[in-house]
Amino acid sequence: MAGAIASRMSFSSLKRKQPKTFTVRIATMDAEMEFSCEVKWKGKDLFDLVCRTLGLRETWFFGLQYTIKDTVAWLKMDKKVLDHDVPTEEPKTFHFLAKFYPENAEEELVQEITQHLFFLQVKKQILDEKIFCPPEASVLLASYAVQAKYGDYDPNVHKRGFLAQEELLPKRVINLYQMTPEMWEERITAWYAEHRGRARDEAEMEYLKIAQDLEMYGVNYFAIRNKKGTELLLGVDALGLHIYDPDNRLTPKISFPWNEIRNISYSDKEFTIKPLDKKIDVFKFNSSKLRVNKLILQLCIGNHDLFMRRRKADSLEVQQMKAQAREEKARKQMERQCLAREKQMREEAERTRDELERRLMQLKEEATMANEALMRSEETADLLAEKAQITEEEAKLLAQKAAEAEQEMQRIKATAIRTEEEKRLMEQKVLEAEMLALKMAEESERRAKEADQLKQDLQEARESERRAKQKLLEITSKSSYTQSMNSSTTALPTDLPSFNLISESLSFDFKDTDMKRLSMEIEKEKVEYMEKSKHLQEQLNELKTEIEALKLKERETALDILHNENSSRGNSKHNTIKKV
Repeated sequence: MAGAIASRMSFSSLKRKQPKTFTVRIATMDAEMEFSCEVKWKGKDLFDLVCRTLGLRETWFFGLQYTIKDTVAWLKMDKKVLDHDVPTEEPKTFHFLAKFYPENAEEELVQEITQHLFFLQVKKQILDEKIFCPPEASVLLASYAVQAKYGDYDPNVHKRGFLAQEELLPKRVINLYQMTPEMWEERITAWYAEHRGRARDEAEMEYLKIAQDLEMYGVNYFAIRNKKGTELLLGVDALGLHIYDPDNRLTPKISFPWNEIRNISYSDKEFTIKPLDKKIDVFKFNSSKLRVNKLILQLCIGNHDLFMRRRKADSLEVQQMKAQAREEKARKQMERQCLAREKQMREEAERTRDELERRLMQLKEEATMANEALMRSEETADLLAEKAQITEEEAKLLAQKAAEAEQEMQRIKATAIRTEEEKRLMEQKVLEAEMLALKMAEESERRAKEADQLKQDLQEARESERRAKQKLLEITSKSSYTQSMNSSTTALPTDLPSFNLISESLSFDFKDTDMKRLSMEIEKEKVEYMEKSKHLQEQLNELKTEIEALKLKERETALDILHNENSSRGNSKHNTIKKV
Protein backbone atom coordinates (compact mmCIF):
# COMPACT_ATOMS: atom_id res chain seq x y z
CA MET A 1 0.00 0.00 0.00
CA ALA A 2 2.76 2.44 0.95
CA GLY A 3 4.73 1.41 -2.16
CA ALA A 4 1.72 2.11 -4.41
CA ILE A 5 1.23 5.57 -2.85
CA ALA A 6 4.96 6.37 -3.30
CA SER A 7 4.89 5.30 -6.97
CA ARG A 8 1.80 7.47 -7.63
CA MET A 9 3.49 10.45 -5.96
CA SER A 10 6.70 10.02 -8.00
CA PHE A 11 4.67 9.74 -11.24
CA SER A 12 2.67 12.87 -10.45
CA SER A 13 5.83 14.80 -9.57
CA LEU A 14 7.43 13.79 -12.88
CA LYS A 15 4.28 14.85 -14.68
CA ARG A 16 4.37 18.26 -13.01
CA LYS A 17 8.05 18.79 -13.89
CA GLN A 18 7.44 18.58 -17.67
CA PRO A 19 7.32 22.23 -18.80
CA LYS A 20 4.58 23.50 -21.04
CA THR A 21 5.72 24.46 -24.53
CA PHE A 22 4.48 26.26 -27.62
CA THR A 23 5.67 26.24 -31.24
CA VAL A 24 7.38 29.22 -32.86
CA ARG A 25 8.20 29.69 -36.55
CA ILE A 26 11.15 31.97 -37.35
CA ALA A 27 11.42 33.33 -40.90
CA THR A 28 14.77 34.72 -42.06
CA MET A 29 15.38 36.27 -45.47
CA ASP A 30 16.17 32.90 -47.07
CA ALA A 31 14.91 30.16 -44.70
CA GLU A 32 12.32 29.16 -42.10
CA MET A 33 12.89 27.40 -38.78
CA GLU A 34 10.57 26.01 -36.12
CA PHE A 35 11.34 25.78 -32.41
CA SER A 36 9.58 24.37 -29.38
CA CYS A 37 9.72 27.00 -26.64
CA GLU A 38 8.86 26.88 -22.97
CA VAL A 39 6.00 29.03 -21.75
CA LYS A 40 8.25 30.88 -19.31
CA TRP A 41 10.77 31.88 -21.99
CA LYS A 42 11.49 35.56 -22.42
CA GLY A 43 12.22 37.27 -25.72
CA LYS A 44 15.96 37.02 -25.08
CA ASP A 45 15.78 33.22 -24.66
CA LEU A 46 14.14 32.80 -28.08
CA PHE A 47 16.39 35.41 -29.72
CA ASP A 48 19.57 33.75 -28.37
CA LEU A 49 18.37 30.35 -29.61
CA VAL A 50 17.87 31.72 -33.12
CA CYS A 51 21.27 33.44 -33.11
CA ARG A 52 23.01 30.23 -31.95
CA THR A 53 21.25 28.26 -34.68
CA LEU A 54 22.40 30.73 -37.34
CA GLY A 55 25.92 31.00 -35.89
CA LEU A 56 25.43 34.76 -35.52
CA ARG A 57 27.50 36.73 -33.00
CA GLU A 58 26.78 40.33 -34.10
CA THR A 59 23.38 40.14 -32.46
CA TRP A 60 23.03 43.87 -31.70
CA PHE A 61 21.86 44.67 -35.23
CA PHE A 62 18.95 42.22 -35.28
CA GLY A 63 15.58 41.57 -33.69
CA LEU A 64 12.42 39.46 -33.96
CA GLN A 65 9.63 41.36 -35.70
CA TYR A 66 5.90 40.67 -35.68
CA THR A 67 2.76 42.55 -36.72
CA ILE A 68 -0.10 43.82 -34.54
CA LYS A 69 -3.12 45.38 -36.25
CA ASP A 70 -1.12 46.50 -39.30
CA THR A 71 1.59 47.95 -37.03
CA VAL A 72 5.15 46.61 -36.91
CA ALA A 73 6.47 45.64 -33.48
CA TRP A 74 9.65 44.04 -32.13
CA LEU A 75 9.93 41.34 -29.50
CA LYS A 76 11.23 42.77 -26.21
CA MET A 77 14.18 40.92 -24.72
CA ASP A 78 13.15 41.28 -21.04
CA LYS A 79 9.49 40.34 -21.56
CA LYS A 80 7.96 36.87 -21.85
CA VAL A 81 7.19 35.85 -25.39
CA LEU A 82 3.56 35.01 -24.62
CA ASP A 83 3.05 38.32 -22.80
CA HIS A 84 3.40 40.15 -26.12
CA ASP A 85 0.33 40.85 -28.25
CA VAL A 86 1.00 37.89 -30.53
CA PRO A 87 -1.72 35.76 -32.15
CA THR A 88 -2.96 32.86 -30.05
CA GLU A 89 -2.78 30.26 -32.83
CA GLU A 90 0.37 28.21 -33.32
CA PRO A 91 2.95 28.26 -34.68
CA LYS A 92 3.57 31.85 -33.67
CA THR A 93 5.48 33.53 -36.49
CA PHE A 94 8.33 36.02 -36.05
CA HIS A 95 10.63 37.52 -38.69
CA PHE A 96 14.35 37.62 -37.91
CA LEU A 97 15.41 40.95 -39.47
CA ALA A 98 17.95 43.73 -39.13
CA LYS A 99 16.51 46.29 -36.72
CA PHE A 100 19.46 48.70 -36.78
CA TYR A 101 21.74 49.55 -39.69
CA PRO A 102 25.49 50.29 -39.64
CA GLU A 103 26.92 53.64 -40.68
CA ASN A 104 29.72 51.92 -42.59
CA ALA A 105 28.97 48.32 -43.56
CA GLU A 106 32.57 47.45 -44.47
CA GLU A 107 33.95 48.53 -41.08
CA GLU A 108 31.13 47.33 -38.81
CA LEU A 109 29.87 44.06 -40.32
CA VAL A 110 32.45 41.44 -39.39
CA GLN A 111 30.84 38.01 -39.81
CA GLU A 112 30.02 36.67 -43.25
CA ILE A 113 26.54 35.56 -42.07
CA THR A 114 25.84 39.13 -40.88
CA GLN A 115 26.85 40.57 -44.25
CA HIS A 116 24.73 37.99 -46.08
CA LEU A 117 21.58 38.71 -44.04
CA PHE A 118 21.99 42.47 -44.54
CA PHE A 119 22.57 41.94 -48.27
CA LEU A 120 19.37 39.91 -48.65
CA GLN A 121 17.29 42.42 -46.64
CA VAL A 122 18.60 45.55 -48.42
CA LYS A 123 18.24 43.88 -51.82
CA LYS A 124 14.59 43.04 -51.09
CA GLN A 125 13.90 46.59 -49.87
CA ILE A 126 15.33 48.02 -53.11
CA LEU A 127 13.34 45.61 -55.31
CA ASP A 128 10.17 46.35 -53.28
CA GLU A 129 10.94 50.09 -53.72
CA LYS A 130 11.08 50.73 -49.99
CA ILE A 131 14.50 52.21 -50.73
CA PHE A 132 14.64 54.55 -53.73
CA CYS A 133 17.45 53.62 -56.13
CA PRO A 134 18.23 55.52 -59.38
CA PRO A 135 18.25 53.43 -62.61
CA GLU A 136 22.01 53.45 -63.25
CA ALA A 137 22.76 52.41 -59.64
CA SER A 138 20.08 49.68 -59.92
CA VAL A 139 21.94 48.13 -62.87
CA LEU A 140 25.26 48.21 -61.00
CA LEU A 141 23.71 46.66 -57.87
CA ALA A 142 22.08 43.98 -60.04
CA SER A 143 25.48 43.07 -61.51
CA TYR A 144 26.92 42.52 -58.00
CA ALA A 145 23.87 40.44 -57.05
CA VAL A 146 24.49 38.24 -60.12
CA GLN A 147 28.19 37.90 -59.19
CA ALA A 148 27.20 36.83 -55.66
CA LYS A 149 24.82 34.16 -57.00
CA TYR A 150 26.57 32.82 -60.11
CA GLY A 151 30.27 33.46 -59.44
CA ASP A 152 32.64 34.51 -62.22
CA TYR A 153 31.19 35.22 -65.65
CA ASP A 154 31.74 32.45 -68.24
CA PRO A 155 30.38 33.13 -71.75
CA ASN A 156 30.14 29.39 -72.41
CA VAL A 157 27.88 28.89 -69.38
CA HIS A 158 26.12 32.23 -68.91
CA LYS A 159 24.55 32.49 -72.34
CA ARG A 160 21.96 34.96 -73.55
CA GLY A 161 18.76 34.70 -71.50
CA PHE A 162 20.30 33.20 -68.34
CA LEU A 163 18.88 36.09 -66.27
CA ALA A 164 15.37 35.85 -67.76
CA GLN A 165 13.85 34.41 -64.56
CA GLU A 166 15.80 36.61 -62.12
CA GLU A 167 14.25 39.60 -60.33
CA LEU A 168 17.10 42.11 -60.38
CA LEU A 169 15.61 45.57 -61.05
CA PRO A 170 12.75 47.51 -59.41
CA LYS A 171 9.59 47.55 -61.53
CA ARG A 172 9.70 51.36 -61.45
CA VAL A 173 13.05 51.34 -63.28
CA ILE A 174 11.87 48.79 -65.87
CA ASN A 175 8.71 50.78 -66.64
CA LEU A 176 10.62 54.06 -66.89
CA TYR A 177 12.50 53.11 -70.09
CA GLN A 178 11.60 51.70 -73.50
CA MET A 179 13.97 48.79 -73.07
CA THR A 180 13.39 45.06 -73.55
CA PRO A 181 14.50 42.49 -70.93
CA GLU A 182 17.29 41.48 -73.31
CA MET A 183 18.61 45.06 -73.36
CA TRP A 184 18.62 45.23 -69.55
CA GLU A 185 20.34 41.83 -69.36
CA GLU A 186 23.01 43.00 -71.81
CA ARG A 187 23.87 46.02 -69.64
CA ILE A 188 23.84 44.02 -66.41
CA THR A 189 26.05 41.32 -67.96
CA ALA A 190 28.54 43.93 -69.23
CA TRP A 191 29.20 45.04 -65.63
CA TYR A 192 28.90 41.50 -64.28
CA ALA A 193 31.84 40.44 -66.49
CA GLU A 194 34.02 43.15 -64.85
CA HIS A 195 33.54 41.64 -61.35
CA ARG A 196 35.57 38.52 -62.20
CA GLY A 197 37.55 37.15 -59.26
CA ARG A 198 35.24 38.45 -56.49
CA ALA A 199 33.97 35.86 -54.01
CA ARG A 200 30.35 35.86 -52.85
CA ASP A 201 31.05 37.77 -49.63
CA GLU A 202 33.09 40.40 -51.51
CA ALA A 203 30.33 40.94 -54.09
CA GLU A 204 27.71 41.25 -51.32
CA MET A 205 29.87 43.78 -49.46
CA GLU A 206 30.30 45.88 -52.63
CA TYR A 207 26.51 45.80 -52.97
CA LEU A 208 26.07 47.12 -49.41
CA LYS A 209 28.77 49.81 -49.84
CA ILE A 210 26.83 51.25 -52.79
CA ALA A 211 23.39 50.81 -51.17
CA GLN A 212 24.37 52.55 -47.91
CA ASP A 213 24.80 55.84 -49.81
CA LEU A 214 21.17 55.79 -51.00
CA GLU A 215 19.04 58.43 -49.27
CA MET A 216 16.39 56.02 -47.91
CA TYR A 217 18.84 53.31 -46.77
CA GLY A 218 18.28 52.30 -43.13
CA VAL A 219 15.61 54.94 -42.48
CA ASN A 220 12.39 54.03 -40.62
CA TYR A 221 9.59 56.47 -41.52
CA PHE A 222 6.66 57.40 -39.25
CA ALA A 223 3.71 59.71 -39.96
CA ILE A 224 3.57 62.57 -37.41
CA ARG A 225 2.00 66.01 -36.88
CA ASN A 226 3.67 69.08 -35.42
CA LYS A 227 2.03 71.56 -33.01
CA LYS A 228 0.28 73.32 -35.88
CA GLY A 229 -1.20 70.06 -37.12
CA THR A 230 0.97 69.93 -40.24
CA GLU A 231 1.51 66.40 -41.51
CA LEU A 232 5.18 65.41 -41.57
CA LEU A 233 7.37 62.30 -41.64
CA LEU A 234 9.85 61.35 -38.92
CA GLY A 235 12.87 59.37 -40.09
CA VAL A 236 14.99 57.38 -37.62
CA ASP A 237 18.34 55.99 -38.78
CA ALA A 238 21.92 55.38 -37.64
CA LEU A 239 22.87 59.06 -37.92
CA GLY A 240 19.96 60.68 -36.04
CA LEU A 241 16.38 61.93 -36.40
CA HIS A 242 15.17 63.66 -39.58
CA ILE A 243 11.97 65.52 -40.41
CA TYR A 244 10.62 65.18 -43.98
CA ASP A 245 7.76 66.49 -46.07
CA PRO A 246 5.34 63.62 -46.78
CA ASP A 247 6.03 64.03 -50.53
CA ASN A 248 9.81 64.08 -50.22
CA ARG A 249 11.46 61.19 -48.41
CA LEU A 250 14.87 61.93 -49.92
CA THR A 251 15.79 65.35 -48.49
CA PRO A 252 15.07 66.12 -44.82
CA LYS A 253 13.85 69.58 -43.76
CA ILE A 254 15.40 69.31 -40.30
CA SER A 255 17.94 66.87 -38.87
CA PHE A 256 18.96 66.10 -35.29
CA PRO A 257 22.24 64.11 -35.13
CA TRP A 258 22.44 61.78 -32.14
CA ASN A 259 25.36 63.67 -30.63
CA GLU A 260 23.28 66.89 -30.61
CA ILE A 261 20.21 65.43 -28.84
CA ARG A 262 20.04 65.81 -25.09
CA ASN A 263 16.79 63.98 -24.36
CA ILE A 264 13.95 62.15 -26.11
CA SER A 265 10.69 61.43 -24.32
CA TYR A 266 7.01 60.89 -24.96
CA SER A 267 3.81 61.34 -23.02
CA ASP A 268 0.79 59.54 -24.41
CA LYS A 269 0.91 60.48 -28.13
CA GLU A 270 3.17 63.54 -27.79
CA PHE A 271 6.85 63.09 -28.51
CA THR A 272 9.54 65.57 -27.41
CA ILE A 273 13.07 66.05 -28.77
CA LYS A 274 15.34 68.26 -26.63
CA PRO A 275 18.51 69.42 -28.44
CA LEU A 276 21.81 69.65 -26.60
CA ASP A 277 22.03 73.34 -27.45
CA LYS A 278 19.53 75.04 -25.14
CA LYS A 279 19.23 77.96 -27.55
CA ILE A 280 17.47 75.71 -30.04
CA ASP A 281 13.75 75.23 -29.47
CA VAL A 282 12.39 71.92 -28.25
CA PHE A 283 10.74 70.01 -31.09
CA LYS A 284 7.41 68.36 -30.27
CA PHE A 285 5.17 66.25 -32.48
CA ASN A 286 2.24 63.85 -32.18
CA SER A 287 1.89 60.38 -33.64
CA SER A 288 -1.29 58.50 -34.43
CA LYS A 289 -0.87 55.70 -31.87
CA LEU A 290 0.77 55.15 -28.51
CA ARG A 291 2.21 51.89 -29.87
CA VAL A 292 4.01 53.87 -32.60
CA ASN A 293 5.55 56.16 -29.97
CA LYS A 294 6.92 53.12 -28.14
CA LEU A 295 8.41 51.80 -31.38
CA ILE A 296 9.99 55.19 -32.15
CA LEU A 297 11.54 55.32 -28.69
CA GLN A 298 12.92 51.77 -29.07
CA LEU A 299 14.56 52.67 -32.37
CA CYS A 300 15.92 55.92 -30.95
CA ILE A 301 17.48 54.23 -27.93
CA GLY A 302 19.00 51.40 -30.02
CA ASN A 303 20.39 53.67 -32.74
CA HIS A 304 21.77 56.13 -30.17
CA ASP A 305 23.50 53.32 -28.25
CA LEU A 306 25.12 52.03 -31.45
CA PHE A 307 26.06 55.59 -32.45
CA MET A 308 27.95 56.06 -29.19
CA ARG A 309 29.39 52.55 -29.29
CA ARG A 310 30.96 53.17 -32.72
CA ARG A 311 32.84 56.14 -31.33
CA LYS A 312 34.48 54.09 -28.57
CA ALA A 313 37.17 51.45 -28.71
CA ASP A 314 35.96 48.02 -29.81
CA SER A 315 35.04 45.59 -27.06
CA LEU A 316 37.14 42.46 -26.53
CA GLU A 317 34.47 40.35 -28.23
CA VAL A 318 34.44 42.57 -31.34
CA GLN A 319 38.26 42.62 -31.44
CA GLN A 320 38.30 38.82 -31.32
CA MET A 321 35.70 38.61 -34.07
CA LYS A 322 37.62 41.04 -36.27
CA ALA A 323 40.86 39.11 -35.72
CA GLN A 324 39.12 35.84 -36.62
CA ALA A 325 37.56 37.50 -39.66
CA ARG A 326 40.97 38.74 -40.83
CA GLU A 327 42.46 35.28 -40.39
CA GLU A 328 39.56 33.68 -42.22
CA LYS A 329 39.81 36.21 -45.02
CA ALA A 330 43.56 35.60 -45.36
CA ARG A 331 43.00 31.83 -45.41
CA LYS A 332 40.34 32.10 -48.10
CA GLN A 333 42.56 34.42 -50.10
CA MET A 334 45.37 31.86 -49.99
CA GLU A 335 42.98 29.10 -51.01
CA ARG A 336 41.73 31.16 -53.94
CA GLN A 337 45.30 31.92 -55.03
CA CYS A 338 46.24 28.23 -54.85
CA LEU A 339 43.15 27.24 -56.81
CA ALA A 340 43.86 29.95 -59.37
CA ARG A 341 47.45 28.73 -59.79
CA GLU A 342 46.34 25.12 -60.11
CA LYS A 343 43.66 26.11 -62.62
CA GLN A 344 46.20 28.09 -64.63
CA MET A 345 48.63 25.14 -64.68
CA ARG A 346 45.90 22.77 -65.81
CA GLU A 347 44.81 25.17 -68.53
CA GLU A 348 48.40 25.49 -69.75
CA ALA A 349 48.79 21.70 -69.75
CA GLU A 350 45.55 21.31 -71.68
CA ARG A 351 46.65 23.94 -74.18
CA THR A 352 50.00 22.15 -74.64
CA ARG A 353 48.21 18.82 -75.10
CA ASP A 354 45.80 20.33 -77.63
CA GLU A 355 48.73 21.88 -79.53
CA LEU A 356 50.56 18.53 -79.64
CA GLU A 357 47.43 16.74 -80.78
CA ARG A 358 46.95 19.33 -83.51
CA ARG A 359 50.58 18.94 -84.58
CA LEU A 360 50.23 15.15 -84.59
CA MET A 361 47.15 15.37 -86.81
CA GLN A 362 49.03 17.70 -89.13
CA LEU A 363 51.95 15.24 -89.36
CA LYS A 364 49.54 12.38 -90.03
CA GLU A 365 47.95 14.35 -92.86
CA GLU A 366 51.39 15.16 -94.30
CA ALA A 367 52.37 11.48 -94.09
CA THR A 368 49.15 10.44 -95.85
CA MET A 369 49.73 12.98 -98.62
CA ALA A 370 53.38 11.85 -99.03
CA ASN A 371 52.27 8.20 -99.21
CA GLU A 372 49.71 9.04 -101.88
CA ALA A 373 52.36 10.98 -103.85
CA LEU A 374 54.71 7.97 -103.60
CA MET A 375 52.03 5.63 -104.91
CA ARG A 376 51.33 7.97 -107.84
CA SER A 377 55.09 8.16 -108.58
CA GLU A 378 55.34 4.36 -108.59
CA GLU A 379 52.38 4.06 -110.96
CA THR A 380 53.89 6.68 -113.31
CA ALA A 381 57.25 4.90 -113.29
CA ASP A 382 55.59 1.57 -114.18
CA LEU A 383 53.68 3.19 -117.07
CA LEU A 384 56.85 4.88 -118.39
CA ALA A 385 58.80 1.61 -118.17
CA GLU A 386 56.08 -0.24 -120.10
CA LYS A 387 55.91 2.51 -122.74
CA ALA A 388 59.72 2.51 -123.14
CA GLN A 389 59.72 -1.27 -123.67
CA ILE A 390 57.02 -1.00 -126.37
CA THR A 391 58.91 1.83 -128.12
CA GLU A 392 62.13 -0.20 -128.05
CA GLU A 393 60.39 -3.21 -129.62
CA GLU A 394 58.88 -0.97 -132.32
CA ALA A 395 62.33 0.49 -133.07
CA LYS A 396 63.77 -3.06 -133.46
CA LEU A 397 60.91 -4.02 -135.78
CA LEU A 398 61.45 -0.91 -137.94
CA ALA A 399 65.18 -1.60 -138.12
CA GLN A 400 64.43 -5.16 -139.27
CA LYS A 401 62.07 -3.86 -141.97
CA ALA A 402 64.68 -1.33 -143.12
CA ALA A 403 67.21 -4.12 -143.46
CA GLU A 404 64.78 -6.20 -145.46
CA ALA A 405 64.07 -3.20 -147.75
CA GLU A 406 67.80 -2.73 -148.29
CA GLN A 407 68.14 -6.36 -149.23
CA GLU A 408 65.24 -6.07 -151.64
CA MET A 409 66.83 -3.00 -153.25
CA GLN A 410 70.10 -4.83 -153.72
CA ARG A 411 68.31 -7.80 -155.23
CA ILE A 412 66.43 -5.55 -157.66
CA LYS A 413 69.65 -3.79 -158.73
CA ALA A 414 71.31 -7.11 -159.44
CA THR A 415 68.47 -8.21 -161.71
CA ALA A 416 69.16 -7.40 -165.37
CA ILE A 417 66.37 -5.71 -167.27
CA ARG A 418 66.66 -6.01 -170.93
CA THR A 419 64.15 -3.62 -172.16
CA GLU A 420 64.23 0.09 -171.61
CA GLU A 421 60.75 0.02 -170.14
CA GLU A 422 61.73 -2.56 -167.61
CA LYS A 423 64.81 -0.51 -166.87
CA ARG A 424 62.67 2.60 -166.33
CA LEU A 425 60.26 0.67 -164.21
CA MET A 426 63.12 -0.84 -162.32
CA GLU A 427 64.70 2.58 -161.77
CA GLN A 428 61.37 3.87 -160.53
CA LYS A 429 61.02 0.93 -158.17
CA VAL A 430 64.59 1.42 -157.02
CA LEU A 431 63.86 5.08 -156.40
CA GLU A 432 60.74 4.23 -154.45
CA ALA A 433 62.62 1.57 -152.51
CA GLU A 434 65.36 4.08 -151.67
CA MET A 435 62.79 6.63 -150.54
CA LEU A 436 61.04 3.97 -148.45
CA ALA A 437 64.36 2.89 -146.98
CA LEU A 438 65.17 6.50 -146.17
CA LYS A 439 61.82 6.98 -144.45
CA MET A 440 62.25 3.74 -142.55
CA ALA A 441 65.71 4.87 -141.43
CA GLU A 442 64.35 8.22 -140.25
CA GLU A 443 61.49 6.51 -138.43
CA SER A 444 63.91 4.07 -136.80
CA GLU A 445 66.12 6.98 -135.66
CA ARG A 446 63.07 8.83 -134.24
CA ARG A 447 61.93 5.71 -132.40
CA ALA A 448 65.41 5.24 -130.96
CA LYS A 449 65.44 8.82 -129.67
CA GLU A 450 61.99 8.34 -128.12
CA ALA A 451 63.22 5.17 -126.42
CA ASP A 452 66.19 7.07 -124.99
CA GLN A 453 63.84 9.83 -123.73
CA LEU A 454 61.57 7.27 -122.09
CA LYS A 455 64.58 5.67 -120.39
CA GLN A 456 65.54 9.09 -119.04
CA ASP A 457 61.96 9.73 -117.79
CA LEU A 458 61.98 6.31 -116.13
CA GLN A 459 65.24 7.15 -114.38
CA GLU A 460 63.78 10.50 -113.13
CA ALA A 461 60.60 8.75 -111.93
CA ARG A 462 62.64 6.25 -109.96
CA GLU A 463 64.65 9.13 -108.44
CA SER A 464 61.34 10.85 -107.42
CA GLU A 465 60.17 7.57 -105.91
CA ARG A 466 63.39 7.33 -103.91
CA ARG A 467 62.99 10.92 -102.55
CA ALA A 468 59.30 10.30 -101.65
CA LYS A 469 60.25 7.14 -99.71
CA GLN A 470 62.95 9.11 -97.84
CA LYS A 471 60.43 11.91 -96.89
CA LEU A 472 57.89 9.31 -95.73
CA LEU A 473 60.54 7.75 -93.52
CA GLU A 474 61.36 11.17 -91.97
CA ILE A 475 57.66 11.94 -91.29
CA THR A 476 57.14 8.51 -89.73
CA SER A 477 60.07 9.09 -87.34
CA LYS A 478 58.71 12.57 -86.39
CA SER A 479 55.22 11.16 -85.74
CA SER A 480 56.52 8.51 -83.35
CA TYR A 481 58.51 11.19 -81.46
CA THR A 482 55.44 13.46 -81.21
CA GLN A 483 53.29 10.60 -79.91
CA SER A 484 55.79 9.93 -77.15
CA MET A 485 55.86 13.63 -76.24
CA ASN A 486 52.05 13.77 -76.28
CA SER A 487 51.64 10.80 -73.98
CA SER A 488 54.05 12.32 -71.48
CA THR A 489 52.40 15.76 -71.66
CA THR A 490 48.83 14.43 -71.44
CA ALA A 491 49.70 12.83 -68.14
CA LEU A 492 50.80 16.19 -66.79
CA PRO A 493 47.51 17.28 -65.12
CA THR A 494 47.34 14.12 -63.02
CA ASP A 495 50.86 14.72 -61.72
CA LEU A 496 50.27 18.36 -60.78
CA PRO A 497 51.26 19.19 -57.23
CA SER A 498 48.38 19.23 -54.78
CA PHE A 499 48.04 22.18 -52.46
CA ASN A 500 46.99 21.20 -48.96
CA LEU A 501 46.29 24.06 -46.58
CA ILE A 502 46.81 23.21 -42.92
CA SER A 503 45.04 25.65 -40.71
CA GLU A 504 47.56 25.09 -37.92
CA SER A 505 50.37 26.41 -40.14
CA LEU A 506 48.64 29.76 -40.59
CA SER A 507 49.59 32.20 -37.90
CA PHE A 508 49.03 35.90 -37.81
CA ASP A 509 50.73 38.29 -35.43
CA PHE A 510 48.73 41.47 -35.24
CA LYS A 511 50.84 44.09 -33.43
CA ASP A 512 50.32 47.80 -33.15
CA THR A 513 54.00 48.73 -33.03
CA ASP A 514 54.62 49.68 -36.65
CA MET A 515 52.16 52.59 -36.83
CA LYS A 516 54.02 54.28 -39.66
CA ARG A 517 53.59 51.28 -41.97
CA LEU A 518 49.94 51.00 -40.99
CA SER A 519 49.26 54.68 -41.73
CA MET A 520 50.97 54.33 -45.11
CA GLU A 521 48.77 51.33 -45.95
CA ILE A 522 45.65 53.24 -44.87
CA GLU A 523 46.67 56.21 -47.02
CA LYS A 524 47.24 53.86 -49.97
CA GLU A 525 43.82 52.27 -49.46
CA LYS A 526 42.25 55.75 -49.36
CA VAL A 527 43.87 56.66 -52.70
CA GLU A 528 42.73 53.35 -54.26
CA TYR A 529 39.23 53.87 -52.87
CA MET A 530 39.06 57.38 -54.34
CA GLU A 531 40.22 56.09 -57.73
CA LYS A 532 37.64 53.28 -57.63
CA SER A 533 34.90 55.72 -56.60
CA LYS A 534 35.83 58.05 -59.47
CA HIS A 535 35.84 55.16 -61.95
CA LEU A 536 32.52 53.90 -60.58
CA GLN A 537 30.94 57.36 -60.89
CA GLU A 538 32.18 57.63 -64.47
CA GLN A 539 30.61 54.26 -65.27
CA LEU A 540 27.31 55.28 -63.68
CA ASN A 541 27.25 58.56 -65.60
CA GLU A 542 28.05 56.74 -68.84
CA LEU A 543 25.18 54.28 -68.35
CA LYS A 544 22.82 57.11 -67.36
CA THR A 545 23.68 59.02 -70.56
CA GLU A 546 23.30 55.87 -72.65
CA ILE A 547 19.77 55.02 -71.46
CA GLU A 548 18.56 58.62 -71.09
CA ALA A 549 17.26 58.67 -74.67
CA LEU A 550 15.00 55.68 -73.92
CA LYS A 551 13.40 57.26 -70.82
CA LEU A 552 9.64 57.86 -70.75
CA LYS A 553 9.34 61.23 -69.00
CA GLU A 554 5.63 60.82 -68.31
CA ARG A 555 6.34 57.73 -66.14
CA GLU A 556 8.74 59.48 -63.78
CA THR A 557 7.67 59.31 -60.13
CA ALA A 558 7.96 62.14 -57.64
CA LEU A 559 11.05 60.50 -56.12
CA ASP A 560 12.68 60.26 -59.58
CA ILE A 561 12.16 63.99 -60.11
CA LEU A 562 13.48 64.84 -56.63
CA HIS A 563 16.53 62.61 -57.13
CA ASN A 564 17.33 64.26 -60.48
CA GLU A 565 17.05 67.71 -58.91
CA ASN A 566 19.37 66.72 -56.05
CA SER A 567 21.86 65.23 -58.53
CA SER A 568 21.85 68.37 -60.69
CA ARG A 569 22.59 70.45 -57.57
CA GLY A 570 25.35 68.06 -56.53
CA ASN A 571 23.52 67.01 -53.37
CA SER A 572 24.16 63.58 -51.84
CA LYS A 573 22.89 61.85 -48.72
CA HIS A 574 25.72 62.93 -46.44
CA ASN A 575 26.30 66.52 -47.54
CA THR A 576 22.53 67.14 -47.46
CA ILE A 577 22.41 66.06 -43.80
CA LYS A 578 25.44 68.27 -43.06
CA LYS A 579 23.78 71.27 -44.69
CA VAL A 580 20.54 70.71 -42.78
